Order: sequence, then C-alpha cells, then structure tokens
Amino acid sequence: MTELQPTASDPKIHPTADLKSCKLGRHVTIAERVVLHEVSVGDYSYFERHGEGIYSTIGKFCSIAANVRINALEHPMERVTTHKVTYRPNEYFKFQGVDQTFRERRRAKQVTVGHDVWIGHGAVIMPGVAVGTGAVIGANAVVTKDVAPYEIVGGVPARRIRMRFEPNVIERLMDLAWWDWSTEKLASAIPDMQSMKIEEFLYNWMK
Repeated sequence: MTELQPTASDPKIHPTADLKSCKLGRHVTIAERVVLHEVSVGDYSYFERHGEGIYSTIGKFCSIAANVRINALEHPMERVTTHKVTYRPNEYFKFQGVDQTFRERRRAKQVTVGHDVWIGHGAVIMPGVAVGTGAVIGANAVVTKDVAPYEIVGGVPARRIRMRFEPNVIERLMDLAWWDWSTEKLASAIPDMQSMKIEEFLYNWMK
C-alpha cells in the first residue's frame, strides 16, 4: 500500500505538541510544546512555541505568539479549597473520579477568537471571553472581558489602547470578509495587501 503524502495545505504539527480532540483547518501550524485540548483552529492560523489553549474556537489567519494561554484554568474559589484535589481527586486517591460537574462548568465558558487576530507574547485570555475579528492583544496582557473587532488592547487587566481603523473602514472590512476568499482570490490579492493603503485596497476589492 502506498503511503499518502501530506499536501501543502495539511496542518503542520510539531512532534512535541500535545493535541486532544482538536479540529485544525488548512495551512495551520502548531509549534513545539503547544498544548491544545478541545480547540478548533481556523485556516492559516498558527500557534508559536509553548502556547496553551482549551475549550476554544480560533478563527482564520490568527497569529498567536509564544507562551500565550487561551482560556486560562479556573479554580473553584467558592469551595473550601481552590486546589485540584476537589476536582481531580483521581490524581491522589485511587477510587475517586474526576468532578464532571466542574469540568462541564469549565467547558461551558468557551473562548472565541475571530479572524485575523494577533495575540502577543505571553498574553492570557480568561474563560468566557470573546475576541473580535481584527483585534490585537498586547504582549503579557490579561484579557478579562470581550474585545471588539479591530480593537487594540493591552495591560493587566487589558484595556483599550486604540482602534486599528476608523468605524467606516472596520465596517467595510467586515463586509469584505477577505478571510473567506478562495485560495486563488487570496493569492491574487497579496500584492495589493502588501502595497496599498487600507482605503485603496477596500476601494479596489469591494467592486
């Protein structure tokens, strides 16, 4: 039997990465020692080294820097102890099972990341947060609330620094939805993406 060779669009996963129950799109790259559990990653998005994510949906064309944590672990602060002994007692006691109620509570607090999002080095996105398309998360930021499309945030906790573009430009970009273009159309647009100002690009490609 002839072994099938991977195509150019197949995901590239470093052998040290740990992925469980994940869905990866075309041209996705997962670097060394990335840990992802129940994460969906859209086309062309990539995780740099040592990133982590759980219970999350990542859009297309997202740039995720090293040491990013998406959907940071939650501990049960209302219990007598925050230690994992109450929700993963199986690690310590032979006949104790995982606390499925707490697991489902964590699973319900999904993180969603839109398309074309840049998440800087060491940023942390907390449970239940939605990051809009085109947003930028500064390095080492801790994101505790939703981020609007094309908003730039930074700090601990993360706050708005500025918007990437004016509201009318953002609206037109969302309508253009270039991240959903065919491979052929995207390839033909690359030179204009490289050379044109945003208004000129929108004018030429929204016809």
